[in-house]
Amino acid sequence: MATYITELDVSTDQAEEQHLQSNGFKKININLNQGAGGKTIYLWYKNGPAKPITRVQFTFNDGMASGLIEAGYKKIDKNLNAGTRGDVIYLWYFRGSGEFNTPIVKIDFTTDAEGEANKFKDGWEKSACNLNRHAGGNLIFAWVKREKQTYICNVSATDSYESDDSYYDNGYIRVDENTNRSAGGADVFIWYRQTTDPKRALTDLNISTNDIEYQTLQQQGYTSVSVNLNEKTNGPPVYLWHNNDDSAKPIQAMSLLLNIHAVQVYKKAGVSVIERNLNTGNAGSTEFLCFYRSKA
Repeated sequence: MATYITELDVSTDQAEEQHLQSNGFKKININLNQGAGGKTIYLWYKNGPAKPITRVQFTFNDGMASGLIEAGYKKIDKNLNAGTRGDVIYLWYFRGSGEFNTPIVKIDFTTDAEGEANKFKDGWEKSACNLNRHAGGNLIFAWVKREKQTYICNVSATDSYESDDSYYDNGYIRVDENTNRSAGGADVFIWYRQTTDPKRALTDLNISTNDIEYQTLQQQGYTSVSVNLNEKTNGPPVYLWHNNDDSAKPIQAMSLLLNIHAVQVYKKAGVSVIERNLNTGNAGSTEFLCFYRSKA
């Protein structure tokens, strides 16, 4: 029987570390402020008889939190960037049940591109939120592994926070990085939903950044997400597209890649990187969509 993660907490000093250890928590021995200065911060977890944690999200602004509160997520009220100049980042988690809530059995972190690429190959899911966001230091990402292999079955996008609670209630996971990062414009986020049935999974994703790419994907039978990922910026409309081909392998995981130096490392590991910048035509960060297909 799988051992589920049932509780999470964060330490920001030695006294908190000792308290959590004495209460049966186990430490993930990676400083979440690595390379950025600030406090030494660790994530702790506990396995137990309680209902398993099924979803983990991160916030770096107040707007991102509203839907999580309404959907019943629990916030760990400790800034993961404490003591640095970076964004105020909080971890939130949810204990759900039913079709779109597969229990989490492991949580880990990576601090370099090679580690990220290898995690995809081993069946992990990456959060897109760099836990050193705007703090300098290492690029630190959280990863989860589930009781059963999951696959991406639905994708969507939002350009405001108004419908976040509805997405969470319907089993969606937010990709926790703004596709308009540093570009101005609307706060735009991609969302996805998972299934344990590979026959229901999407098999391809793509991006259009101009009319020719849009028309080509449309002619090839892809379906677009209606929200412009470049909404209210100076750039052209950018859209996310998806397809389901019974002859292709299902998609296990998807995320965003902002470290352009990692592109070749990802590709070498078998991760598909769509090198069409989500911030095309504006001064924002270069962002690529990436995903990993099942090899089985």
